[in-house]
This record gives sequence, C-alpha cells and structure tokens, in this order.
Amino acid sequence: MAAKEPPQQTGERPVLGIGMVGYAFMGAAHSQGWRTVGRAFDLPLRPALAAVCGRDAAAVRAAADQHGWAAAETDWRKLIARDDVHLVDICTPGDSHAEIAIAALEAGKHVLCEKPLANSVAEAEAMAAAAERARARGQLAMVGFNYRRVPAMAYARRLVAEGRLGALRHVRVCYLQDWLVDPDFPLTWRLEREHAGSGALGDLGAHIVDLAQYVAGERLVGVSALSETFVRERPRLVGASAGLAGADRAGADAAGRGLTGEGVAAAGVHGAGEPVSPDGLPASEGARRGPVTVDDAVVFTGRLASGALASFEATRMAAGRKNALRLELNGERGSLAFDLERLNELFFHDHTEPAASAGFRRVLVTEPDHPYLEGWWPPGHALGYEHTFAHQARDLVLAVAAGTEPSPSFADGLQVQRVLAAVEHSAADHAAYTPIDGRDLGEGATAARPVPSPLTTTPPPPPPPSSAVTA
Repeated sequence: MAAKEPPQQTGERPVLGIGMVGYAFMGAAHSQGWRTVGRAFDLPLRPALAAVCGRDAAAVRAAADQHGWAAAETDWRKLIARDDVHLVDICTPGDSHAEIAIAALEAGKHVLCEKPLANSVAEAEAMAAAAERARARGQLAMVGFNYRRVPAMAYARRLVAEGRLGALRHVRVCYLQDWLVDPDFPLTWRLEREHAGSGALGDLGAHIVDLAQYVAGERLVGVSALSETFVRERPRLVGASAGLAGADRAGADAAGRGLTGEGVAAAGVHGAGEPVSPDGLPASEGARRGPVTVDDAVVFTGRLASGALASFEATRMAAGRKNALRLELNGERGSLAFDLERLNELFFHDHTEPAASAGFRRVLVTEPDHPYLEGWWPPGHALGYEHTFAHQARDLVLAVAAGTEPSPSFADGLQVQRVLAAVEHSAADHAAYTPIDGRDLGEGATAARPVPSPLTTTPPPPPPPSSAVTA
C-alpha cells in the first residue's frame, strides 16, 4: 500500500496525527505522554491526538474524552485507515501486536508498539521484517521500553559509554511486584499464555533485559533460568473475553483492591474492585477457577558479550513490593546503582579515588544538562513515572522528523524476544545454559512446552563423576 501524504501543515509546524489502539493502563500513560510532549519540548512536529480505539464504544468514548483524543473508533482497521492518523500507537495485549503493527506499517504509518514486541520469536521476526520493509518507504517503528527514558538511566548509559566504569564485571537487576500474592486474585488475560505470551518474564523481565543491555551497552549471549507458577488456578471473571478485548477490561477498578504495578491496571477487576465469578458471586466465595498458564516468577543468570556476568529476577509474587526495579553495574573503575522508587537519583562510585574518601555518592539527576531535563523544571524539582512516556514520545517525534531509525527499534525488540525465548527454553530444560540464537530455539519458542516445577517434578540427575568429564 502506498505511503500516505506527509502530515498536514499547521502554522510553522506540521501536525503528526497519533492514533492509539487500547486505552487501559498503558493507553492512559501513553496518552499523557502524547498530550504533554509538545508543551514540554520544542519539537519540529506537533503531535495531535487524532483517535483512540477500543471494542466497547461507550468506554472508548469516555476514555477519549478523559484523555483528550479527538475521535473514538471501535475497529483498529478503521483507525489505521484514517487520513488524520500518521502514527499508530499499540497499547494492546501481546497477542494482537503483530497483526496491528504489520497492518499499520503496510498502510504507510509509523508505529510505536508496547513491550514485549510480541508473544513469540516468530511473531517478532515478522514484525521486524515488516519494519525493515517499511523503513525503505520512510516509515519508522519503535518499541515502548519506557524505562530507558528515566533521566537517571539515560545518564547512567552516558557514564558507561564514557568509560567511567571501565570494563564491566557484573550486572544485576530485579523487578519485583506483589499483585498476584493473593491466590484469589482473578484469572485475567495477563495470566493466560495465549494472550500474554508469558507471565512475569514478558511483563517485567522484558523491561529489565532491555534496560540492562541498554545501560551496559552490550547484549546477552546466553542464559540459565528457573521459573515457577506458585498459584496454578485462579477465579474466573464474569464477561472476561480474549485477545484485544483484554485492553478494554481495564475499565475495572483495580485500585479498589489497593493493587498497583504495571500488570494490575489492565487486570480486569470488576465493580468496586471485587473479582466476580460467572455465577455472580465474589471470586473469593468459591467461584469457578481456571488454570494459570504463565509463570509467576523467573530468575536467571546470563553472560554479556564482553564476558561480564549478569543476574535477573522478575516476579509478581514479592509481598510488599509494588513496583521495585533495581539495577547495579560493577566495573573495574567504578559502579552504578539505581532504584526506580527513587527515580531522580543515581548512585555512583568512582573506584579510582583514594579509599579514604571513596564510596557511593548520590547524584540528583535534575540538572538542565542531564538527559531530557531541558524540557522541565529548575534543578531539584523531581520528575515522575509519567514523564518517561513524554520522553519516549519526544524521541520518536524527533526520529520521524529527521527520518532516522528510532531506538529501541523492532530489531531491538526482536533481540529481547530471543532472550525471553532462551530463558523459557532454559527453564524448561532444568536451567541448562542456552545461547541466545533464535534459529536454535525454533518458531514459536516463547510458547514452549510447560515449564517443569521444582515443587512437583523429579530433580535432574546429578552430574557425571569427574573421571567421566572430558576436555
């Protein structure tokens, strides 16, 4: 399909019309970013919130009114076909990413797609190939790994690139949430493999894989992993439907249960926050239950291309942890540490200083020459989670205006998908070290055989005696 006409001119800046598919938690966050970015940053294009799409006409119209979208659609194909939409922002469950993104690129639109890129390596490969074809026609595609856009993380990347840490030795990162601790939390699309692809691995692990590789400036080459599903059945929801509808279930009030975190706002909790069974009874009162088909938690180690060692933990079962993402890098010349709950701060240790005065020091990342801070407040005035989406929008608008490849690209998203596939492959094979090579894992690798549970399966056999080991 031929590319659309360039964005229309309004005053001195052309308008870049945004169309968004999905309007739940991520949709609200992306809306905030698009609504704010042109007011905070001096951009060559003016983002305009042209239309938002969801299956429930009344709900999507309410979301459009709340978040400032000019129009509402109930069919994503119609949204893509709109002449006033130049960029399609995909905020739906993973099972619809490939179809929508490929269709949008083929229709001559730019694309922003939430992470993880897809539910399988095969889908991600198709999306990356479509993005490469579209790139030749002038369309761009980016993955929404928003934590790259925390100013402290972008500054950490700058310090590593400048050699302030020297050769890396260790990278350790964890992402901890607790919204699944309650065994009566309902069975939502995020707990069904056919819609989510994986559990904590794709939801949280994708973030920390990308973030670790981004800050380190190098990629993982192999992993060894364990995973577990602690609660294997959960109450079913009334009216819970599949696929793209999962994006619309977030009209439910998760906040009513005191739940927070990336997975929760789209969880599909009904009414005043109480999960309800198909019989109309509260889920906690003996409702019919269904199987959980994704992981609750995953831990894995890895090796970076330089030989540095890495460790990762992602869980939605860490009681008391709401959205705790922590990262540390250790190098021959120094170390960096970051905690998302203190996202305006970076801790830096310069190991070349005299030991008597050396140590981690707190850097308040709010100075005008820190990344992204030119658009915001005087030094010392803190930013928040929502600003990462404005920064994401800024970077994509600048790339569209310049015609340059955005980062992270769909090729970057595919590489993260291959890491996730290798983690699942390793966990299914008793933590065997697994090189990160999509060709070795095969099509649909992230939908691999069920992961054996150490709570219910026989341990692997012991290693052979030393006399049997050959060079």
